[in-house]
Amino acid sequence: MGCGYICNSQGVIALVDCNNFFASCERVFRPNLVSKPVVVLSNNDGCVIARSNEAKALGVKMGAPAFKSERFFARNGVHVFSSNFALYGDMSKRVMDTIRPEVDEMEVYSIDEAFLVLEGPAAEERARALREKVERWTGIPVSIGLAPTKTLAKVATRIAKKMPEMNGVFTLNSSCDVERALHRCKIEDVWGIGNRSSSKLKSYGITTA
Repeated sequence: MGCGYICNSQGVIALVDCNNFFASCERVFRPNLVSKPVVVLSNNDGCVIARSNEAKALGVKMGAPAFKSERFFARNGVHVFSSNFALYGDMSKRVMDTIRPEVDEMEVYSIDEAFLVLEGPAAEERARALREKVERWTGIPVSIGLAPTKTLAKVATRIAKKMPEMNGVFTLNSSCDVERALHRCKIEDVWGIGNRSSSKLKSYGITTA
């Protein structure tokens, strides 16, 4: 059976997702922190709510209690920031304002995510140009996934983030691409499937999308 193309010239869905958004915002005004481990803490500095890739590589977990991690942070040179939601809101607006004039349709999904419609046959090229522009104009690195549906665009964005060789952009443009991607996607990572649903599906032996 052949691999039919599923992204057509009439337009595809793209998801722009800011990489490690809160941590990236802190770095914009502190360029000396590029390539350094950075974490951002919740209100009242309770727990970790954002991590740079370097902090992830050290094993810092989301939700880790800050008071239990102080020695670890100091020992490993982790730069720790209290959350600054005024800054993150301002940076989010800058990112979205940079994206909006470049796309055919846009839906802001969260503070660090937006769904787009990219029309025409050169959608991936447009996405790569957009990614470069956002980082150049705002200092925020983003990943972009392209696919025929929002759910698949989420999957594509996850791949764009996890595979450095994709340079931040990945397109699911054939049925074979989709099949391979879903086979590797854990069921709990599928957009819209919560812990309860994923546990139930796993009880039936369903572990991937």
